Amino acid sequence: MSVPLPPLPPTGDDEEYRPGGRSMVDLLAEEHDQIVALCGELTEDIGAERRSQVAEVLTATVARHLSGEEQYLYPTIRSTLPDGATLADREIAADTDVLRTLRELAQVTPTEPRFAELADEVTGQLRRHASTASAEIFPALRAAASDADLIRLGNRVEIAEEAAPTRPHPDAPTTPPWNRVVEPALGVVDKVRDAVSGRPTYVEDLNPPASTATPTTGA
Repeated sequence: MSVPLPPLPPTGDDEEYRPGGRSMVDLLAEEHDQIVALCGELTEDIGAERRSQVAEVLTATVARHLSGEEQYLYPTIRSTLPDGATLADREIAADTDVLRTLRELAQVTPTEPRFAELADEVTGQLRRHASTASAEIFPALRAAASDADLIRLGNRVEIAEEAAPTRPHPDAPTTPPWNRVVEPALGVVDKVRDAVSGRPTYVEDLNPPASTATPTTGA
């Protein structure tokens, strides 16, 4: 008796083969939109408690995002684009400045004047980060790399971000292989601290804004 078996999956040599998952470019672009939206809320008059929560989620989101970029986006830029090394070095230096600003932001309370100054500073840094990627990096990568390669990279970025730190570590290694060793270890420590403190690290963890909270009614 013969058993019908499904066909073997196509190999990487098949030009029409498209692996499952999301393109690294699409994934990172969506994260940029989320980060910019968080920055917009951070700089609004939303009250000290809400602003503190948004700052925590923004910090964790950016820490994961930059970890994924440093592990896979920038090495791809170096190996693929003609001016990739210069571009990657420039962006890594800018990302380190972002992490330093976020680390300082975590050390002040939303009621201090310095908090608003740092919120404006990091908002400008992150908007520049997103704008540079959309204008310079992503179009060049789409032209230079295949869809299949970008999807494979997207899958790796998602895995890296799951293991990434949730707090700023501007002094950690920024290039492979050491960042792929050190950052997951930092991520474990950060996640333990987050669990103990109940710190929100994802947008889904944020409480609803006061203006949209459902009022409670008396019996």
